[in-house]
Amino acid sequence: MTYDLIVIGSGPGGYVAAIRATQLGLKVAVVEKENLGGICLNWGCIPTKSLLKSAQAYEYAVHAADYGVSIEGDVKPDFEAMVKRSRGVADGMSKGIQYLFKKNKVETILGHGKLAGKNKVEVTDDKGKKTTYEAKNIILATGARSRELPNLPQDGKKIIGYRKALTLEKQPESMVVVGSGAIGSEFAYFYHSIGTKVTLVEFMPTLVPNEDADVAKQLERNFKKSKMDVMVSSSVEKVDTSGDKCKVTIKTKKGEQVVEADVVLSAVGITPNTEGIGLEELGVKTENGKVLVDEYYKTNVDGIYAIGDIVAGPALAHVASAEGIVCVEKIAGKNPEPVDYGNIPGCTYTNPEVSSVGLTEAKAKEAGYEIKVGKFPYSASGKASAAGQKDGFVKLIFDAKYGELLGAHMIGGNVTEMIAELVVAKKLEITGHELIKTIHPHPTMSEAVMEAAAAAYDEVIHI
Repeated sequence: MTYDLIVIGSGPGGYVAAIRATQLGLKVAVVEKENLGGICLNWGCIPTKSLLKSAQAYEYAVHAADYGVSIEGDVKPDFEAMVKRSRGVADGMSKGIQYLFKKNKVETILGHGKLAGKNKVEVTDDKGKKTTYEAKNIILATGARSRELPNLPQDGKKIIGYRKALTLEKQPESMVVVGSGAIGSEFAYFYHSIGTKVTLVEFMPTLVPNEDADVAKQLERNFKKSKMDVMVSSSVEKVDTSGDKCKVTIKTKKGEQVVEADVVLSAVGITPNTEGIGLEELGVKTENGKVLVDEYYKTNVDGIYAIGDIVAGPALAHVASAEGIVCVEKIAGKNPEPVDYGNIPGCTYTNPEVSSVGLTEAKAKEAGYEIKVGKFPYSASGKASAAGQKDGFVKLIFDAKYGELLGAHMIGGNVTEMIAELVVAKKLEITGHELIKTIHPHPTMSEAVMEAAAAAYDEVIHI
């Protein structure tokens, strides 16, 4: 059977591309070797947020008295129930993709897919049977996996990656988390909040190194305030797993230190899944392990495209989805606007939450901009005070000459929901004064956006 498009991989890049392609009239099949929805729905974005919500519910219960609520008896986290709920949420989302595929007439082919010649995809099922399918166009959307360092070989028991961290049989008493990007920080927060003794180790001078320095400092303060052990400018040199506990040797500015823990979670990034999919045989060009593509995700080989974590750009679910839509719209003969990689929101679902878009203050200065910076603290927000979430702030960076929004950086309650406003504002090139004059509802945490813009122009009212 010949298709207009075969997509290899059903993560947020692959399944979105497939559905959009059928909307545009193409005959589409998706090849998936595991579960529909890919890492995001099954082992990443969705199940982790389920665990984090459980942690948040537990924290509310522990601090119920702060809100005038009396709870009799001990409040205890049920780790197994949390994991079970998380897996149930993930399973439900995966079944949702099955429904969407059926609704949109996307065919599913189960097995491992690889390029097998011009316009051909070979699929090997779980019994080893190989079947070849033909397609006018092929999109590679094979995603990525946990990156392994030579000195942190994952054994799935004592040194683990994020997938195992989602499904541990029992809650560890102690854990060392290596890497404080979104994955590392979220797991460190989750396990620490339910009672695991967590040591968070980061090689760079600040946590969440890609975020604005002020945000990183605030998150570190909050983590330390909650009694989490945080070690920045530090690196794990080796892990001795021969005993009952892991002996983790950590190099710091003050010398080496050995920390004992039940489990070590390696969260030092991801590795693209580009092996074994036929790239070399067809001569598809790669660089530093990633597939080279143009602005519409076409490779150097006609009819073959690549999106998501296997191409250059932020390894984020929403980026993969956007790339998939642009890619199939171009295949279908449309003239889509290329993805603007300067306007990609990023979110970290710790407590407090972190979100951002655009240039940090340091990057804006490096780029030569004369800037205006406005900052509004959550401690001055009525809604944040009422919610018991006074830690945090909104920080906005404007081009002093034209008033254009260059970057937005937030830390605090609900900021992962608030960042979309700034993404829209940046896309529409809204100026600082236009943002100031946009009436925000009261009382809301989003008022902090308006107030931060006003602070940049010395017009702020509430601080």
